[in-house]
Formats: sequence, structure tokens, C-alpha cells
Amino acid sequence: MAARLTLNDVSLHFGGVSVLEEVGFDVAPGQILGLVGPNGAGKTSLFNCISGHYTPSAGSITIDGTEVSGDRPATLARHGLARTFQHPALQLHETVLENVLLGAHTRLPGGALEWSLRLPRTLRAEKALRAEARELLERNGLGWAADARADELSHGLHKGVELCRALISRPRLLLLDEPAAGLPHGEVEQLIATVRRLRDEDDITVVIVEHNMGLIAALTDRVVVLDHGRKLMEGTAAEAQSDPRVIEAYIGKDAADAA
Repeated sequence: MAARLTLNDVSLHFGGVSVLEEVGFDVAPGQILGLVGPNGAGKTSLFNCISGHYTPSAGSITIDGTEVSGDRPATLARHGLARTFQHPALQLHETVLENVLLGAHTRLPGGALEWSLRLPRTLRAEKALRAEARELLERNGLGWAADARADELSHGLHKGVELCRALISRPRLLLLDEPAAGLPHGEVEQLIATVRRLRDEDDITVVIVEHNMGLIAALTDRVVVLDHGRKLMEGTAAEAQSDPRVIEAYIGKDAADAA
């Protein structure tokens, strides 16, 4: 079942530097929310707060009403959260299949000792997860690459592998950090179809950071625009693209006035 994500007045300070100030919004179960803004707006920092890589200085983050602010990524995975990164961090000398299986660590039964002993229960679980990983790769057009080394694949295919690695954790809330960056047009269209399928068929709530406004307009139910660490506006992609404050944030006040 898709998860609800709620942020209330989330702030982030590093020393005397304010990175985020009182950012709040709510993502209903099954929604696709776009998080947009110019470079340096605080989008990745906010993603890092939601996904447990940063601890907010103030405010709260909840998943389905449970406070998760400051929880580590492994704990958040148990709440159904998974994330991709702008620059996929794959184990390049491992196979694609092994890279996908890294995302299944929260689903493994038993502790490290049980796995080191290779007990029957763990062997059965590993076999089932390997089959599931191959199925995910097939479903996302990468079945042919399962046994290839990751360093044999292109940057665009690395993004597909990372998505499968996130999906094998069976998330209910998925954070996508610039998934279209560096992709050719045809692969962007495929990405749009994939994210829609995740929402419509797999019942996953999606929050996406992306500079490709065509993708944001085609895909999202709502957008939140950040600028200098603050929420500038919230609405549809069309409303954001026509909002004078957003135009000014992206192209500067002088250029906006001239336009």
C-alpha cells in the first residue's frame, strides 16, 4: 500500500549556514510529486533529510504518521522508503544481478551469523530473491544484462539498474533524484511510462527531483518549488511554469522583468 509522506517546517543548518528553512508539504498515498527549483535551491539536501542521510535541525518528517526524522537509511527502508541518486553508485566489478540484490538487505531473514553458516532457510531466501531480481530486470528491459558486469553498461543503463536495486526492497515510497539526467529523449519517454506504472500498478508514492520540466509536466500530480532553501510555491506544473516568482527564481529578476 502506497505511503503518505508529510514534512512539517523542516529546517537544516550547517554551522551558521541555513540550507533549508521551514519547508513543509504533504504527499498523499499514490501521488507523484515533483520537487523543483534552480541549482542550489536545497532539493538534494531535502532529499537527504527525507532519506536519512542528514538529520534535520528542526521540524518533523513522518511516513504514514510515524516520525522518522533522523532515522538512518536502513531503518527508513523498513518503513518502505527507497531512493535513487543523481549519480548511481554501483559496484562496477560486480554483475548487474548482484548490484540489484544489494537493495534486498532489509528483506534477508536472520543475522550475519545465520547467513555465514548458509543455513537452508537463508539459501531458500537467497534463491527467491535472485529470481525476483531477474524478474525486475526483465520488467525494466534489462533482463539481458543480468549476468554482465556493471562496468560494461552505459550511464543510462546504470540508472535502470539502480532503479531495480531500489525496487527490490519493495518500497511504498520512492525518491528519484534526477532520473532523466543524461538520458536521450527515447529513454526519457520510457522513464515516464515506468514511473507511471510504479504508481498505477505497484501502488508506490513517488517524489522526484528533476530539471527536465517536460518530464515534470507530463508525470507529476503536483510540484513543490524551492528557492534558497525555502518553499516558493506549491501547485501543478502548469501553475509553477507560469508563476512570476518561479520564473524570477530560474532566470533572475532582470530577465523576468525584461520578458
